[in-house]
Amino acid sequence: MMNRMIVSNVVHRPLRTLISVVAVAVEVTLILVIVGLSLGILNDSKTRQAGIGADVMVRPPGSSFISGISGAPVSIKVAEVLSRSPHVVAVAPVVTQISTAAGTVEVLYGIDLESFESMGGPFRYLSGGPFEGPNDIIVDDFYAASQNVKVGQTLELLNHNFRVAGIVEHGKGARKFMPIATAQELVGAQGKASIFYVKLDDPASSDAVVSHIKTIPGMEKYGVQSMREWLSLMTPGNLPGFSTFINVVIGVAVAIGFIVIFQSMYTAVMERTREIGILKSMGASRFYIVNVIVRETLLMAAAGVLVGIGLSFAVKEGILSAFPTLRIEIAGAWILRATLIALVGAVLGAIYPAFKAARKDAVEALAYE
Repeated sequence: MMNRMIVSNVVHRPLRTLISVVAVAVEVTLILVIVGLSLGILNDSKTRQAGIGADVMVRPPGSSFISGISGAPVSIKVAEVLSRSPHVVAVAPVVTQISTAAGTVEVLYGIDLESFESMGGPFRYLSGGPFEGPNDIIVDDFYAASQNVKVGQTLELLNHNFRVAGIVEHGKGARKFMPIATAQELVGAQGKASIFYVKLDDPASSDAVVSHIKTIPGMEKYGVQSMREWLSLMTPGNLPGFSTFINVVIGVAVAIGFIVIFQSMYTAVMERTREIGILKSMGASRFYIVNVIVRETLLMAAAGVLVGIGLSFAVKEGILSAFPTLRIEIAGAWILRATLIALVGAVLGAIYPAFKAARKDAVEALAYE
């Protein structure tokens, strides 16, 4: 009987129910989409770095493991020093530069094609081929799809025109690659590099090689890490401000759901004063009244959660369709977390109205007009 009454209450006031469901859906969608976008970008960066195939990475002195290096601050001759270390079979110097072309922010790589491909194997060309001249550029398939780029097309990057020589499969560090000499000239850093990727004969030797490089005279202040260590550090807990950002998003989402549910249930209690009086005159206990209000809230919250999850996946597809270079991950763990957050927030919003209803005097409630 209670369940029929709860469903009847929800159906009897469709507009109020719809507003509550939408509020919870927005709460869930906000959490899943923002968190999914943040985690997607982070994990995409990790995957692309791992895809280079290097075992050790060497960064300039004073650089952070999370900073995007732009420019070329150290001599490319560091590659010769690194190549003489035990177990090292190849070193790939790379010039990195931030590019804001076509309204996107990407890190552009200046590479020596032979040494770069010695890290994890050659590029897999989907169309076109390698550089044929200093003004050629290679782009990955995600970038090509997002900007409708074709082989032979001219792109302007760093105030310079490039011909698209090839489109490659994504997953090797950057989305755009140019010859290292061209990159050095454009950023005014001839003979210099931003980062060095190192390939070993045995990845298990990476820790020993890292320790050895740090003992080389002049290399003491360089940032030297195994790729395995770098990947392990690229987690939300190790990124300054990441967890705070996520908590702020969750806080805003919970506030939206809480306020709407509170207002909805408080209004419902006021509208049903006489009904509550009738229930109490028939012997309904305070717990019974609270139970009715809370269960009604949970029903609307559950509906909102389902709508929110569905809407999140729809938004994800929309984002990927409009911006193929962005990554968004809606993980099962976060779906569960968002569900619990939404349900708890909804119950908290209903607690005061529920207890207010339970405290009503039966006589006064029956006399309420």
